[in-house]
Amino acid sequence: MLKITHLSKTFNPGTVNEKPVLQDLSLHIEKGDFVTVIGANGAGKSTLFNAVSGSFIADSGKIFLDGKDITLMPEYKRARDIGRLFQDPMRGSAPGMTIEENLALAAGHGGWLSTVSKADKKLFRERLSLLNMGLEDRMQQQVGLLSGGQRQALTLLMATFNAPKLLLLDEHTAALDPATAEKVLELTENIVAEEKITCMMVTHNMQSALDLGNRTIMMDNGKVIFDVSGEERSKLTVADLLEQFRKVSGKALDNDRMLLT
Repeated sequence: MLKITHLSKTFNPGTVNEKPVLQDLSLHIEKGDFVTVIGANGAGKSTLFNAVSGSFIADSGKIFLDGKDITLMPEYKRARDIGRLFQDPMRGSAPGMTIEENLALAAGHGGWLSTVSKADKKLFRERLSLLNMGLEDRMQQQVGLLSGGQRQALTLLMATFNAPKLLLLDEHTAALDPATAEKVLELTENIVAEEKITCMMVTHNMQSALDLGNRTIMMDNGKVIFDVSGEERSKLTVADLLEQFRKVSGKALDNDRMLLT
């Protein structure tokens, strides 16, 4: 479904600030996979997502989505098939527009620039009610007035309104309080399962990395250093992940946020 072959990227090449961020990375994600991605700061997790979504063109390597070579495809064209959520709840929605207008944009109606039918409004209410946040009764409220958790849940709904071929979640609950984060993770799991969306989720919570989805990959220094699924994954503990990181990378994981979560 998603096939990445020998992908490499170096920022500021030929300067004192030269930094290899992806190094000959190859990865194959099957259709319907829910892959959790872990690694220390600077491991290349978000950079990998940027490469897949088209934020930059890699120096070398190929990216295929559903059999189509998207390596040189512009970001706005990839967005038709790739949904993405970021850590910041303020990204992914238009704060000055209403909930209804944001959903109209997500549905492909052009927001306030086109007429939203009664059938559209009914569908919006039905989808919003699934969030269990009461937003279906606040469709005329500006999104900028919502809490971070409400806005992130809405953004998740928008990103999956027309089910994408691939959903990229870049620590999308990290900025939320624990209770809200748990609720958004539950929504994520339900939506991904119901819509059968292929998904990759970066998380700093190592227990979530083992509990969610069907596969976990670990990154370090721009490479995938560990890839586990199935029965082997089901037997792993957080301590096992830490030991595996030490064993493969030759160093201890020193990300305080990951270790304390």
